[in-house]
Amino acid sequence: MVATQPLAETRTQLQNITWQTFKAMLSEMGSERNNRIAYELGIVEIMTPLMPHENSNRLIEVFVGVMCEELGLEIKRTGSLTLTRDDLERGGEPDSSYYIQNESLVRDKESIDLEKDPPPDIVLEVEYSRSAINKVNLYAAMGIPEFWRFNGNVLRIYTLSGKEYTEVQISPTFNPILVKEIPRFIQQAKKNGENTTTREFRTWVKQQIPS
Repeated sequence: MVATQPLAETRTQLQNITWQTFKAMLSEMGSERNNRIAYELGIVEIMTPLMPHENSNRLIEVFVGVMCEELGLEIKRTGSLTLTRDDLERGGEPDSSYYIQNESLVRDKESIDLEKDPPPDIVLEVEYSRSAINKVNLYAAMGIPEFWRFNGNVLRIYTLSGKEYTEVQISPTFNPILVKEIPRFIQQAKKNGENTTTREFRTWVKQQIPS
């Protein structure tokens, strides 16, 4: 029997939408919402996360925090930050975003302007279902140094080389930790509980850091 993925999100696509219309939609929808919206090449996609999607997203964020603590890295968590570039006519709202290398540059900021501020160092997209927007192209164009994509089973890590992403086995941010092992801890949390699994994850992280 083939295991089926749970329904983790719903996606709605709108075609032939201008950039100006997309910006107006963002303004009208406001920030107090749980859906994420993205735009590229005239396509608007509105993604509404369901519990499996959000649970995976939140657990990965916990694990990112643990890794930063154990490696002595500062972090600014910016969640589903709205990222838009008028010059590119592209926009997106990742499930999570993090400033780590550039944390000190945005530490006291209440909002981010990509015309003045650096983009997040890492963005995460949880995609149990296929998106109509090519997120690899989207975030590469925006200059996001590291892009994580989790499909419910596999966590893929992409790093920016020039203007394109290359899939890598080790996250340069969290080297030498084997970040791609995170999915097994997500599964483990469903059996052992999130706090127990977080403690086990911390122990596992410590074992990978040279003394």
